[in-house]
Amino acid sequence: MKKNWPLWEIFVRSKNGLEHRHFGSLHASDAEMALENARDVYTRRNEGVSIWVVESKNITASNPDDNGELFEPAQDKVYRHPTFYELPDDVKHM
Repeated sequence: MKKNWPLWEIFVRSKNGLEHRHFGSLHASDAEMALENARDVYTRRNEGVSIWVVESKNITASNPDDNGELFEPAQDKVYRHPTFYELPDDVKHM
């Protein structure tokens, strides 16, 4: 019986970005192979400076059907909204 390689989620940080973005998924036997394949597939034009690989089975996601009860408590915390803060001109990347 042939065993399938696990699925890995690929996150790449671009040269002028501050965060990693999800670029896609690929199958690989281990994390090292996933990194090498991700480099070859998703950063062919030198657009990335960092790659994260996460085995898909290790990601826990919220259910979109439950988004009301999950995100509703944040609505009553208006102090978390950026409208209450004035950023100094010296602050960059916000």
